[in-house]
Amino acid sequence: MGEGFWLPDHRYARAGCDHGKSARFLSSVMLTAGLTILLITMVTAESAVDQPNFCQQTAQAALTSCRAAAQSDYWVALGKCDNLADPAARETCRNQAATDLNDARQTCDEQHDVRLAACDPLGPAPYDPVIDPSNFVARVDNPYFPLTPGTTFVYEGQTDQGFEHDEFAVTHHTRTILGVRCVEVHDTVTTDGQLTEDTLDWFAQDRDGNVWYFGENTHELEDGLITTIEGTFMAGVNGDKPGIIMKAHPAVGDFYRQEFSLNNAEDFAETRSLTETVRLPVGTFHNCLKSKETTPLEPDLLEYKFYAPSVGNVLTVDPRTGDRTELVRIRRD
Repeated sequence: MGEGFWLPDHRYARAGCDHGKSARFLSSVMLTAGLTILLITMVTAESAVDQPNFCQQTAQAALTSCRAAAQSDYWVALGKCDNLADPAARETCRNQAATDLNDARQTCDEQHDVRLAACDPLGPAPYDPVIDPSNFVARVDNPYFPLTPGTTFVYEGQTDQGFEHDEFAVTHHTRTILGVRCVEVHDTVTTDGQLTEDTLDWFAQDRDGNVWYFGENTHELEDGLITTIEGTFMAGVNGDKPGIIMKAHPAVGDFYRQEFSLNNAEDFAETRSLTETVRLPVGTFHNCLKSKETTPLEPDLLEYKFYAPSVGNVLTVDPRTGDRTELVRIRRD
């Protein structure tokens, strides 16, 4: 060849060709991987959308019901106002009905907020505990909630309603609910010497040691007359379900339903501490469980209950009002 004439080296030409093929292959792999990741993300997102949050749906259903009831009460109130002959009284009545409607709607919204907040720790699944009667035992001996028949726990304290005296009597009676034999407790409350609450509660313990709350028959009274039975429920009736009043092995952060009767009985409990010391005239109790107890039915209600090992509930405190009821004695038959 003449000087200055360049002939390409075929080795480098082949290498360049192979490099181009590798680059195209790598690009193809990356594109395929990207599409796969995108597809997985879309499927995952679609699956998440397809999974309903039953807790939130329940909260929304309760809100809709509450608003409808408020509206219904408003129309009934207007109907009563229309039967007032005096125009001024009729107008005052109508204004009060409108005010009551707004207050009721606000309460509905506040209840909804409490239910939604509870959905985070409770999770999205339906609340449908499986109750197998063969999984329950005859005794209730959870150390934080022992119920020995013949034992009466007596509590007293000053509240905004007056001086309260509460007797929580574990009877020798039982009641079978959902096939489970439950211990019956007779709980009576007097305020300034007048009977204001009279309740029968039913509890049972499973083999793991969890104490379940299967229902209550409650009456609130004024001047000897029953004013309401709100809160009365029985598991297995009208969609009502039992809850756990005390776990077998409580841990800080536990959050659970103590009862479930929608728009009627919906207490929540959260374990806040296992190392509290409670000093009362009746004695000093160490390593107490502190439970925060709330309900969407009364959004402003907040109670801290303290449970002493081998004793049970020894103190209840309302941090907002300062009200407290203390264990003053335990009677045994």
